[in-house]
Amino acid sequence: MFTGSVQEQFQDLEQQTHAAELGMWAFMASEVLFFSGLFALFAAYRLEYGQTFLEAATHTDLALGTANTFILLTSSLLVVLSIHGARNGWSSRAIVRLLGGTIVLGIVFLVLKFTEYAHHFREGLLPGQYYANAEMPERGARVFFTLYYAMTGIHAVHVTVGLILMIWMLVLARRGRLTPQYHTPLELSGIYWHFVDVVWVFLWPLFYLMRA
Repeated sequence: MFTGSVQEQFQDLEQQTHAAELGMWAFMASEVLFFSGLFALFAAYRLEYGQTFLEAATHTDLALGTANTFILLTSSLLVVLSIHGARNGWSSRAIVRLLGGTIVLGIVFLVLKFTEYAHHFREGLLPGQYYANAEMPERGARVFFTLYYAMTGIHAVHVTVGLILMIWMLVLARRGRLTPQYHTPLELSGIYWHFVDVVWVFLWPLFYLMRA
């Protein structure tokens, strides 16, 4: 039975697992700092262009944004179940199905997000100097959509990275390498996926629920 290979710098698998978890949490802390800076920037501009930001938010697609919120929350539930299954010796097929569901939902999220981007492009709601919407010519609207593309775009990149991790976990599960004795890669990948979901939970009210 696969229990994970211990690298030479570690005394045992437990020490290696602890080091991996510590490394992941340190990385997550850096990600929190990164997104905190973006949220602080949004808050500063929100104070400067209050009413314009409220009007600009009405041009985002509330239905797609809300649908994507439920999609990511459901995907996180599937990840939790897959980790629970690995811990408790569920069959590889069951874990593969759960991870497959996570991957499908992640892809659906990206499809909906880029569908919304396409709608914005047609309306001239573009970032920076490319902004060309005649209904809202104010600088605040330009700033809003520049932040919108920057923050949701960076989040989409993180979702893509998360999908790559989930595909890798699915391959490990199919090979029977996620067992009750060793499933650290799945747990660490799950931490990353949950972080991506939490970030979206904060982006959702900023860009979709804040309406004039």
